[in-house]
Amino acid sequence: MKRNLRILALAMSGLMVCLSSCVKQEEVDVLIVGGGASGITAGIQSARMGVKAVVLEETPWVGGMLTSAGVSCIDGNYNLRSGIFGEFLDSLAVRYGGWDALKTGWVSNVNYEPNVGQEVLSNMAASCGEKLDLRRNTKVVSVVGEDGDWIVTAKPEKGRKYKVRADVLIDATELGDIAKACGVEYKIGMEASEDTGESIAPAEANDIIQDLTYVAFLKDYGPDADMTIVKPEGYDPAPFYNSAVHPMNTVSETGQTIWSPGMMITYGRTPGGRYMINWPIYGNDYYVNSIEMTPEERVEAYKAAKNFTLCFVYYIQTELGMKNLGLADDVFPTEDRLPFFPYHRESRRIVGEAFFTVDVAARPYDFKYYRTGIAVGDYAVDHHHFRHPEWKSLPDLHFYPIPSFNVPMGVMIPKQRDIEDLIVAEKSVSVSNLMNGATRLQPVVMQLGQAAGALAALSQIQDKPVKRVRVRAVQKALLEAGCYIMPYLDLPKDHRHFRALQRIGATGILRGEGRNVGWANQTWFRADDPLLAEEIYAKEIYAGDLGLGEGEVTVGKLVTTLRNLGMYIPSPVEEWWEKSGLENYDPQRPLTRLEAAVVIDSVVSPFGMFGVDYEGNLR
Repeated sequence: MKRNLRILALAMSGLMVCLSSCVKQEEVDVLIVGGGASGITAGIQSARMGVKAVVLEETPWVGGMLTSAGVSCIDGNYNLRSGIFGEFLDSLAVRYGGWDALKTGWVSNVNYEPNVGQEVLSNMAASCGEKLDLRRNTKVVSVVGEDGDWIVTAKPEKGRKYKVRADVLIDATELGDIAKACGVEYKIGMEASEDTGESIAPAEANDIIQDLTYVAFLKDYGPDADMTIVKPEGYDPAPFYNSAVHPMNTVSETGQTIWSPGMMITYGRTPGGRYMINWPIYGNDYYVNSIEMTPEERVEAYKAAKNFTLCFVYYIQTELGMKNLGLADDVFPTEDRLPFFPYHRESRRIVGEAFFTVDVAARPYDFKYYRTGIAVGDYAVDHHHFRHPEWKSLPDLHFYPIPSFNVPMGVMIPKQRDIEDLIVAEKSVSVSNLMNGATRLQPVVMQLGQAAGALAALSQIQDKPVKRVRVRAVQKALLEAGCYIMPYLDLPKDHRHFRALQRIGATGILRGEGRNVGWANQTWFRADDPLLAEEIYAKEIYAGDLGLGEGEVTVGKLVTTLRNLGMYIPSPVEEWWEKSGLENYDPQRPLTRLEAAVVIDSVVSPFGMFGVDYEGNLR
C-alpha cells in the first residue's frame, strides 16, 4: 500500500512539473507587439481587412504617446486628416462638441485629455469585434524565428506565460525592441553628413538622440487651494529659470522668445481645463539615452526623468506662484498621477528597403521615393536637444524648412534578405536621425501603423511573404480606407476625384508644388491651374512624344492625343465627360490640371498599369 502511494505521489509530482513548465502555444495571422500610436492602428486596419490581429500591450492603455505618455496635443496634419488618424480626430471633435472645442491650447488645433483619447481608441478597437484581440498588461519575454514563422513568448500581468506563433510580426514598440530581438540591423543617434548626403548633418556621427519628456498634467483646484507637492529630491530651480520669467512675452538679445508664465502654462490646455506640461525650452525635457539599456536600467532612468518633471511642477507652484495647480487626479489611473511612461522622441532606426532623409523630403522629385508613399506629414523637422550637455555644438535643427512630404513604404521593411514577414512601425522606421524630427509626430506614426496593418493583411490575403506584396496594392488599400498617399492640400479625402488626383500624383505624370510657409509645410497639386504641356512627365510611362506642343493644353487636344495613342474614349465625348464627374465640356477651353488627372487616370490608368519597387522605379 505504501509503495503504491509513493508511485502515485511521484506521478502527481511529475504532472505538476509538466503543468508548470509546459507553455501553451497558439497560432495567429498577424501579431503586433505594442499597442501605441502605430500598434493600435495596425491592428484596426488589419481587422477591417478581414485578417485577425492580436495586439500585445504592456500597459492598461492603448495609444502610446497619444495617451499613455500624455502627449495629447497633436502636432501637424490638421489639414491632412485622413484614415484612422482622421477618424480618431473626428471622434474627439464629437466627444467634446465640435472642432472649435478642441482648440484650447495654443500649441495645437487638437487638444484633449489622455484618458478621453484612450477611451476613443479603445472603442475603435472594440468595433472590430473578434477580428482584433487586444491584450493589455502583457509583456513580451522573447521572440525567435522558426520555420518561417515568429514565435513570441508573452507574459500577462496575471497569469502564466504562453507562446504565439505568428505568420506576420509587427514591431510597434516605443524603442524598437522587437526589431533588435529579431536580429534587424539598426542605427542609433546622428549619422554623418557623408553617410546620408544631408548638408545639415554633423561631419561626424554620434550616438546622441533627442531629449525625452516625462509629461505631467496639472489641474486647477481653486484659487484658495494649496496643491504644492513635497519638495522633490535634489530640487534645483536653476534649470527652469528661463522657462517663463517675464509677465509678457519678450525676445532676448539672441532672438529667442522668452515666454510669460501664462503662455507657458496654457501651451497644452485641454478642453477639460487640464494643463499638459510638456515644455521644451528650460522646461521638463530630459536627456537620457535609454535605448540599449536593460529593462531594469530603464526603470531607474525614467525615475530620474520623472523626478525632473516633478521638480518643474514644484517650480511652477512655488517660483511662479501657481500653487493652486496640482497634479490632476482624474487623468491617469496611476498612483503618482503621472503617465505610464515617458514620451520618447527617438528610438532605434532600422536599415530598411528605403532610407528617408531630409533631402528626399525637401526635393522629392530629385528622387523616386514619392511614388511609394504610404503616410503623409506636414510638420517641421523639430529636434529637442536642449538638455544634452553638448547641445550648443550640435547642428541647428530647429524647424529646418521642408515642404509637406510622404513617407516611402520601404522604411517599414528590413533590408536584410534573411529576415522575412517582419514589419517595423512607430519611430523605428528607416529614416535619418534628422528626418525623424518630422516622422516621429503622432499623425505620421498613426498612418505608418495603418500602412503596416494593410501590408500585413495583404500578405495573408494574398498568401505571400511581406516582401512580395506590391507597393501599389498597399497604396490601393490605403486609398480605399480614406488615406492620403500624396500630401496634396487641394482636395479633401471625401471629394469625388480625391483618389484620381492621389494616384496620378503617385505616378509622377503630374507633380505637386511644395511650399514652406513658416511652420506650415505644404504641397499643392494646383488642381485648378491650366495644364501646360511641359508639365506632363509622360516619359515616366510612355517613351514617345505625346505631340501636345507647348503651353496650355485644351480639352479637345488631350482627348484627341489620347485617342491617337490608341486609348479608348467613348462617344459622344460630352456624355463620357459628364459621367466622369467633370463639367463644361468645351474642346476649345484650357484644361485644368485636375481634369487632366481625372482623364488620364480613367483612360490610361497608369497607377494600376505600372508597379513600382521600394526605390520608386517603375516595374
